[in-house]
Amino acid sequence: MSDRADQASAHQDTPMNPATDEANTSIPVTPGIEDADHNGANDPFSKAFDEEQPPQSGWSSATAGPQWNANLINNPHEGPKGRRPSSPSKAASGASGDELLGRPSQAGQGTEHPHLADVDPRAAHPALNLSGHVISATFTVPYSISYNPGADWELHPRRGTSALYDSLSYLASAESPWNHTLIGWTGEIELATPKAQGSRANSSLHAHPLNQYSAPIPTGPAQKHGESNNAAPGLRIPTSDRARLEKQLERDHGGRVYPVWLADTVEDDDTMTLHDQQRWRRYGEHELFTLFHYKTNEPNDGRSLRKAWADYYRMNKAFADAIMNIYKPGDVIIVHDYQLLLLPSLLRQRISTIYVGSFLHIPFPSSEYYRCLTRRKEVLEGMLGANMLGFQAYSYSRHFASCCTRVLGFESTSAGVEAFGTHVATDVFPIGINAESTIQSAFHSPDVERCIRALRDRYDGKKIIVGRDRLDSVRGVAQKLQAYEIFLERHPEWHDRVVLIQVTSPTSIGEEDDTADKTANKISDLVARINGAYGSLSFTPVQHYSQYLDKNEYFALLRIADLGLITSVRDGMNTTALEYVISQRDKHSPLIISEFSGTAGSLGSAMHINPWDLSGTADAIEAALVMSEQEKEYNHAQLYRHVSRNTVQAWTSNYLKRLLTSLSTFDQSSATPALDRTSLLTQYRAASRRLFMFDYDGTLTPIVKDPQAAIPSDRVLRTLKTLAADPANSVWIISGRDQNFLNEWMGHIPALGLSAEHGSFMRHPHTTTWLNLTETMDMQWQSRVLAVFEYYTSRTPGAFIERKKIALTWHYRQSDQEHATAMARECQKQLEQTVGKEFDVEVMTGKANLEVRPKFVNKGEIARQLIRDFGSARPDFVLCLGDDFTDEDMFRALNSSRLPPEHVFAVTVGASSKQTLAKWHLLEPSDVVSAVALLNGQSDAGNAGAVAVVDGVVPESRL
Repeated sequence: MSDRADQASAHQDTPMNPATDEANTSIPVTPGIEDADHNGANDPFSKAFDEEQPPQSGWSSATAGPQWNANLINNPHEGPKGRRPSSPSKAASGASGDELLGRPSQAGQGTEHPHLADVDPRAAHPALNLSGHVISATFTVPYSISYNPGADWELHPRRGTSALYDSLSYLASAESPWNHTLIGWTGEIELATPKAQGSRANSSLHAHPLNQYSAPIPTGPAQKHGESNNAAPGLRIPTSDRARLEKQLERDHGGRVYPVWLADTVEDDDTMTLHDQQRWRRYGEHELFTLFHYKTNEPNDGRSLRKAWADYYRMNKAFADAIMNIYKPGDVIIVHDYQLLLLPSLLRQRISTIYVGSFLHIPFPSSEYYRCLTRRKEVLEGMLGANMLGFQAYSYSRHFASCCTRVLGFESTSAGVEAFGTHVATDVFPIGINAESTIQSAFHSPDVERCIRALRDRYDGKKIIVGRDRLDSVRGVAQKLQAYEIFLERHPEWHDRVVLIQVTSPTSIGEEDDTADKTANKISDLVARINGAYGSLSFTPVQHYSQYLDKNEYFALLRIADLGLITSVRDGMNTTALEYVISQRDKHSPLIISEFSGTAGSLGSAMHINPWDLSGTADAIEAALVMSEQEKEYNHAQLYRHVSRNTVQAWTSNYLKRLLTSLSTFDQSSATPALDRTSLLTQYRAASRRLFMFDYDGTLTPIVKDPQAAIPSDRVLRTLKTLAADPANSVWIISGRDQNFLNEWMGHIPALGLSAEHGSFMRHPHTTTWLNLTETMDMQWQSRVLAVFEYYTSRTPGAFIERKKIALTWHYRQSDQEHATAMARECQKQLEQTVGKEFDVEVMTGKANLEVRPKFVNKGEIARQLIRDFGSARPDFVLCLGDDFTDEDMFRALNSSRLPPEHVFAVTVGASSKQTLAKWHLLEPSDVVSAVALLNGQSDAGNAGAVAVVDGVVPESRL
């Protein structure tokens, strides 16, 4: 204990930026409210967050957590309305038909006659066999957590993401027809510090004004995001304390919360040690969040990025493990936001028919930007593990579909992407707010009214422009101030008649290279410049508050404002705009919003501006201030109607209904998940008798127009040679190529087994003799087929015939594809009706080719023979890869074998959305080489996550 106390004390000496220290920035926006005026017992906001719930029977003495969301449907003073009924039918018992139908509308869904899915999803979709349970995966639990060794944990509601928490709160409430569990990381755990008797948390409402006319200006060194004065490195948390936190979270009346533990090390007694807790944020916040907001980072040596990617993969896998611990068939899983983009695919790898939806709360960039992401393929593959993907705006959905086509080669439309053997739906769901709760907070609190009176006294006779943003460079605060400066320069008549109250709360994103400090300093410089040029001793045109804002003051500002100004340069959704509309119910002041905000598309009656057009924004400010009352009222009526109807409850219900409709419409049983490289590596290392079977064209090398040009690369040859050198490995190339080609390019690897012409010829390892498996077959059919092929070659420019010893192939890769495809269908039909009926041969369609071969010789027979060659000691690891329908024979043979399924990895290769007998999917030949190199111990950056999971460390190689 003393060591941990010393660590905490030493950490407290770390200098921090005053702009992020609430003790220094808690300056009240509303003047004249002293500490003595505040009565915590009468503050519904504080009470909702701070009061503890009474103990419930059946649990230990651990206290329940505070209410994590003040915007619950239920009145927080009433407490929970009881536990969730076990089924919708039980929830409906004792209610009349009118009452039953009225419940969803009371939850804010804005419909008088709700769909059956709003009342009983299982009855609306009986074929899905739903359990009635929703599991929501979010990056962090809704609390900031402090650790008291051996005692109850301290839980404080986490700031931000109010719309998401409102959605989860609705799912956990009695108004929703679902049972609900929230899964999230604990977040950075801090070591709790004792509080002085009678002390209370800082807030702008409790603090004395330091300066009535100005806000604090950030100075001093920066504190890294997520660090805290009492965050102690090397926290050791035993099992008993972790169990206590889980019970506290489960007893919280906001719904069941299941924590994900991310530890650096786990000791033999299951004690977890936490060192660098920031590591789990780095890739998501420094790479994904940055690039998705159209910003790129400076290049580096790649080592830190490799480690960050490995941690991102490990974190997503930890979420998948946690979900599988509580998952039961029929559960619906919803994955939220950019920190968990790999999770859908990781879940699909566990259960191929699982029901998964995903929603991205931030923008999705255009393909020109997205292609700058180093792990672009893996991220898209992870997202495509979902059955449906939701976006805030149509442009984000369109960008995602475009990236899937350009980066992965999947076909896509505005409705979704054809990927991994199934249809992944995409749709647009502009998120809303809890309108009813917002009305309660804005119009039914005496503290809000008191703040409004104080603001009116202070700014009497002046127009108030309100801005509230986080201290992120993407929020456009600098652009807002510059446009406001131009407005004051152009319109001197507004001097001393208008004030901009700008509140900037600390950023929630860890930005590298002191970006947050640079942004804060730039904002402070602009504020000082504007106030110096256009202010006076009695008036300051910009009131800048760098702090979290008290809830009552926040809604007082929104209600009294004469103009709401939002100038985001890139934004997923903006709840401030929606809350502003609700708060202006009586005043009808206009709203100016950036066209680059994802919320802008839903607010058509607001004034849309380009934040980079400073002059245009300045003109919009002037136009909004002089707008007629009739125009204000007309515009606001439409905005209010939209926001009050499209609530977060309606968003949640609509998303789930659309997901269930998609699940019912498209066959999900044919989905083939991306190859689980962690399981592949684990099983490979545990096996002692391994069998590898590779197709050649389209698997080890890309498909090219000239078949003779498809020669193996040096990396392919080196990888195969290394793999075959292991005496525990039996490695075979099973190709449609002839003997001469395979001898020329791979015959020099003696340990490699070769099979030519789809199994007609075989050359065993460490031999040079080819065995002909079709010596006794009648080959008269070849002349008949050759005549047909020659006829269609003359009618198809660019087509040619390839003569093998056993098979005949007609290629049309170099022809006009539309014409050649029509000729191929005609040729296939003719062959099947003539030669196919007279001889024991089959006509196969390949990638831009037709091939005729004997029926009894195929790759499946070779696969069966190779397994039989092991004798009674069957192989305990089989990896089989192929790209077209001829390889389906191998997959069929493996599926019908008696080998344990966990020992067999049948993998189809290519960006085709075909339905396959394979169990796994890889996108292209380079992925095949990468996966095999992983087994050889030559991990590239894409395999860093799998290696980190299996070995516990990230390899230092920068390959």
